[in-house]
Amino acid sequence: MQAVILAAGKSTRTYPLTLTRPKPLLKVANKTLLEHNLDNLIGLVDEIIIIVGYKKNLIKKYMGYKYKNIKIRYVDQKQQLGTAHATSLAEPYIKGRFILFAGDDIYSKPDMKNCAKMQNAVLTARVKNPRDFGVILAKNNILIDFVEKPKTFVSDLISTSFYSFGKKIFSYINKIKKSARNEFELPDAVKLMSKDEKFYCIASKHWLPIGYPCDLLNADRILRKGKNLIGKNSRVYGNIKNSSIGNNCVIKGNVKNSIIMDNTLIDKNSVVEDSVIGDNVHFRGKIISMSTSYSTVNGKKIKVDRLGVIIGDNVTAINVKIKAGCKIWPNKKINNRIIMHDIV
Repeated sequence: MQAVILAAGKSTRTYPLTLTRPKPLLKVANKTLLEHNLDNLIGLVDEIIIIVGYKKNLIKKYMGYKYKNIKIRYVDQKQQLGTAHATSLAEPYIKGRFILFAGDDIYSKPDMKNCAKMQNAVLTARVKNPRDFGVILAKNNILIDFVEKPKTFVSDLISTSFYSFGKKIFSYINKIKKSARNEFELPDAVKLMSKDEKFYCIASKHWLPIGYPCDLLNADRILRKGKNLIGKNSRVYGNIKNSSIGNNCVIKGNVKNSIIMDNTLIDKNSVVEDSVIGDNVHFRGKIISMSTSYSTVNGKKIKVDRLGVIIGDNVTAINVKIKAGCKIWPNKKINNRIIMHDIV
């Protein structure tokens, strides 16, 4: 069997972390989102087709053309014309039945296997915020309607963007038109196909969606199972609690419930809580999280549970105190400041 991974998009909701890397290369539990999924594909598929676009060369360089004996093929989506368009680019390389999923969420091996058993299937979950997803109406576990990001409540059953398909899906993709977002949407093709053939809804038991930076912290906590993870060549002189520390880091301060990426220095007497700190950061100061805070995403304030701050790559922040919910864009140099708003 083959797997198709959609990894071409430019994720603005995870800025500033994805200003310098594609979202599938973000790390939780010291492993990229892509690697978590590829590990779960071992024994299930013999070839992976990755649809790339945004910062594609970073994915190719990091992953190479083979992953633990699974062949990797890259297909370039030169224009971001939607998930159905991205899927269609894999058609010349598909040999038969295949699975397809988003490269920026984490799927469990049992869920992958259960979905892959079916000829036509979608992995589903129930969520509190269905308006952020493709919403599914089902009867006896058979899909009867599919609504992409509805403005009013339809159902709390949503697509996790993991599918099992036969080659017939491509004929339905060829029949759909652009959506209101000016994209060719895969849910439209699935909805059309479901009128002719049974499309099964498989309930997910362990799916970790990554929509916002705070979701990285949640996934990291679940995958670490409460233990600290310390990367290669990292040195810890301070205190670490319930956190992931990347490679080649130096931790002299206090880090709690956080993700520290590679080559980063957290200086003496610093406090970092419930935060994501990017690569090559030098931080000296205090980040105190709040149980409820607000973060600005694409110009809109959203309410988030327990969050400190998000700091992009290559930032130097010395003698600073940063308000919960703030984000700092890459390559900034900040000294002797109290930071109350995003620095972009």
